[in-house]
Amino acid sequence: MSHASNTDVPSPAAQTFAQIKNLAGVWQGPVTADPPQKDIKNGALVQVSLRVTSRGNTLVHEMKDPSVPDDPTRYDHPVTMFYLDSDRLLLTHYCDAGNRPRMVARNSPDGKTVEFDFLDLAGTTQFGNMYHAVFTSVDANHHVEDWTYMIPGGKQIHARMDLTRTQ
Repeated sequence: MSHASNTDVPSPAAQTFAQIKNLAGVWQGPVTADPPQKDIKNGALVQVSLRVTSRGNTLVHEMKDPSVPDDPTRYDHPVTMFYLDSDRLLLTHYCDAGNRPRMVARNSPDGKTVEFDFLDLAGTTQFGNMYHAVFTSVDANHHVEDWTYMIPGGKQIHARMDLTRTQ
């Protein structure tokens, strides 16, 4: 007689992590900002690459403007790491603002949307910080990312990227 244990079923956080790892690949699409920002031209292309690494324990998310050289010392190329921490899915966003906000995922109720809420922050808040993120899988070759940046004084900037898989 076989007895299945609870360890045979992945935790909700592990299921959500598996879902977001399905986004591994290279993506491109337009970005829009609300309110509009002088340094983000609405409709400009953004490229996002997602790569599973560390034996499947980490997902690396890199964002860049495909029209600028690949020089992170001169241009904004933020990196975000997704990883499991016990029964939570966390992300750490390494921002050009000089800080590292961490966010914790809400377990995906529909298997398509993963929402991350602010947890804590290392580094300066002088220029603001990423505060919230939502990843929505439309299908295997299309997903949407919504990022919220909190500027000093509590105002929010919302950036939406409508991305199509290129690789």
